[in-house]
Amino acid sequence: MPHTVHGLVPILATPFLPDGSLDLPSLRRLTEFQLASGVDGVAVFGMASENFALTAAERALILREVTEVVAGAVPVVAGVAATATVTALEQVTAFDAASALMVLPPFMVKPGPAQLVEFYATVAAAGREVMVQDAPGATGITMPVPLIVELAKLPGVTSVKVEAPPTAPKVAAVVDAVGDPEFAVLGGQNAQFCLAEYAGGAVGTMPACEFPDLLAPVLADWRTARARAAFTRLLPLVLCGLQPGVAWAIHKEVLVRRGIIAHSTVRSPAGTPGRATLAELDAVLTDLAPPPAPGVPR
Repeated sequence: MPHTVHGLVPILATPFLPDGSLDLPSLRRLTEFQLASGVDGVAVFGMASENFALTAAERALILREVTEVVAGAVPVVAGVAATATVTALEQVTAFDAASALMVLPPFMVKPGPAQLVEFYATVAAAGREVMVQDAPGATGITMPVPLIVELAKLPGVTSVKVEAPPTAPKVAAVVDAVGDPEFAVLGGQNAQFCLAEYAGGAVGTMPACEFPDLLAPVLADWRTARARAAFTRLLPLVLCGLQPGVAWAIHKEVLVRRGIIAHSTVRSPAGTPGRATLAELDAVLTDLAPPPAPGVPR
């Protein structure tokens, strides 16, 4: 099964109203903004989506809204984050409308290498395209390169998202060790090292969703000095969205300032930034001076 996920695939934030309920009109605008920015796919229920704070019913609504807006124009990737094989399979079934699944390993009870191979084999046997999410910072699960090579051999496992720092050397090591151009290696960590990851053989990146219009031209021309200069200008905003505890709110504060979503509400235990952090964010945006967001009515 060849991979369908490549290029720029932002992880969508989940917009909420001030009372904490889903803001579906903002979600639709957010999705339209991604498409107008020239993305190669969109992802829901990733870590930047506050997936930890969503109910099963809300996930169903979100996936329905996003797939309706996308209408087959690009792949829709759904994140699976479960604590056991049986609950992972429950999510796999619920996400039938998604083009592919980005699957975290079970993380409450730490599985060994053989258990991880068994887990991904079972999930992929459901007949869906599976991306392995290598994110030890969130899960505490280490996936050495030889283990990822074994996972890449499983039918239906078509890609990996490498978020184990330092990401660029691991991307290059996985690409070399797997040795199969049909197996896609993508980067994460808000695309902070995307140029080095691409140089190491990555075929995509999955950052947060507030700057796809600024990152897309960089990736389209990533080998050039012009692209590196543009990415250098973007990097302070990228780093703002990596702050522990408040990253979710930072993503949304930028989206509000760009007129894409209505509110920056997050759900506990996600935190909200203080005045100094917001002042720094405003300074970064002033220096960057992003153009009007495409796809957003003015």
